Amino acid sequence: MGFEPPQRLVRALGESYGDTAAGDWLAGLPELTERALAAGGRELTVERVAAPGGRSSLVLLVRAADGTPAALKLAPSGAAPECERAALAHWNGWGAVMLLPGPGEDPAGDGREAGGALLLERLHPEMSLRSLPEAKALLEAAGTVRRLWVEPPARHGFETVAERTGRRTAPMREAAEADPALADMVAAALSAREELVADSPETLLLHGNFRQSKVLSGERAPWLTVGPEPVVGERAYDLARLVRDRVEDLIASPSGAGTARRRIRKLADSLDVDQDRLYGWTLFRAVESGTRALAAGRREEGEVTLEFAGWL
Repeated sequence: MGFEPPQRLVRALGESYGDTAAGDWLAGLPELTERALAAGGRELTVERVAAPGGRSSLVLLVRAADGTPAALKLAPSGAAPECERAALAHWNGWGAVMLLPGPGEDPAGDGREAGGALLLERLHPEMSLRSLPEAKALLEAAGTVRRLWVEPPARHGFETVAERTGRRTAPMREAAEADPALADMVAAALSAREELVADSPETLLLHGNFRQSKVLSGERAPWLTVGPEPVVGERAYDLARLVRDRVEDLIASPSGAGTARRRIRKLADSLDVDQDRLYGWTLFRAVESGTRALAAGRREEGEVTLEFAGWL
C-alpha cells in the first residue's frame, strides 16, 4: 500500500473503537485495499488519498481501466458500510452520490467480496457547500436534503431515530453525573427527546448526519450528498445537525444566538417542518454531540457545541 491514512482518521478511529481495534483495522488496510481494488473483476488504479478526509473511513481516488474516475471508500464494520450501501442504492443517485459496479457486479449487492468497500462516482472532495457564502450554502443544503427524504425500502434494516437516540442517552446521563454543571442541559435534552419520539409524525429515510461538508460538487448534478449514516424517522431530526453548521463562526459572532434561532425558523419554513420539533431535535443533538466530544477528549469542540446548545 503506497499511501498513509490521514492522521485525522487515525485519531478518530482510536476515539471510536479504541487504539487496539483501530490499530488492527489500519494494519489490515493493505489487504483490504487490494481485495477492494480487484473485487468484481475491477481493474482500479489508486491516484491518491482524499485528504484530510472524514473521521470514519478512508476514501481513495481511483481510476478504472477505461479511464473512468471513481472513489473507493473503505470503512470498518462499526461504521456500518452495508447500511450506507443500502441507502445509496435506494436513492440511486437522487440527491446523493451514485454507487458504481465493477464488471459483472451488482451495485446494490452487499459488497462482502470487497470487505464492505463502496465504489462511488467521483465528486470534488475539495469543494463542499462550506466553500459557499452562508446564505447560499443553506439554500443549496435545503434543496439537496429534501431529495433524500423518501419512503424507506420494504423490510429495511435501518435503525429508527428512536433506537439511535435511545442508545445515546446513557452516555449523556453519565456526563451529567461526572459534571453536575451539565445536569440541567442534559435533562432538558433528554426531556425533549422523550416528547419527540413519543409522537413522531412521519417515517422517512434520512441521511442521519447531514451538514454542509457532506454535500460535494459533482459533474452529474451541481451538489450531491455523501457519507450518510442512514436512519428512519422524521425530517426535523435530519435538519437538526445542519442548524449548527459553522458553529465556530456563530460562537464568535455577537449575534450568534439570534442567528441560530433564525436558522431554525428559516429551515423549518422552507422545508415545511414543524419549528418546535426542529428546535427540540437541535437541542438534543447538540447536547449529545457536545457531551460525546468531551468524553472523547475533544474539549474545545465539546465546549463550543454545548455553548451553542445553551442558546436553545
